[in-house]
Amino acid sequence: MEQLKEQYGEKFSQVFRSITTDNGSEFAAFSAFENLGTKIYFAHPYSVWERPVNERTNRILRRFLPKGRSIRDYSDEQILLFADEINATPRKRLGYRTPEELFELQLNSIYATS
Repeated sequence: MEQLKEQYGEKFSQVFRSITTDNGSEFAAFSAFENLGTKIYFAHPYSVWERPVNERTNRILRRFLPKGRSIRDYSDEQILLFADEINATPRKRLGYRTPEELFELQLNSIYATS
């Protein structure tokens, strides 16, 4: 998150208007991002219905990282390739556009108003 904060600088809160996490200890420092203007939501434990897009993305990720297999079995490059493929896959809920395509459009919109 710190790298993303550096990458987007003053535009961070426009790029990331909200972030929803679970209540894991790895997300404890996320509330600090509210100071940047990003709204942080913490989902309740065992309440998967509060994060449906995340749960769907996890199912897609399981095509590449089967449950029960450690992520340590994969190189950083492999993980990035999996992410690229996931983000280049069209989604019905996005009008059969890709997350990558829509993110680029959003960034273009944000930076065009500068």
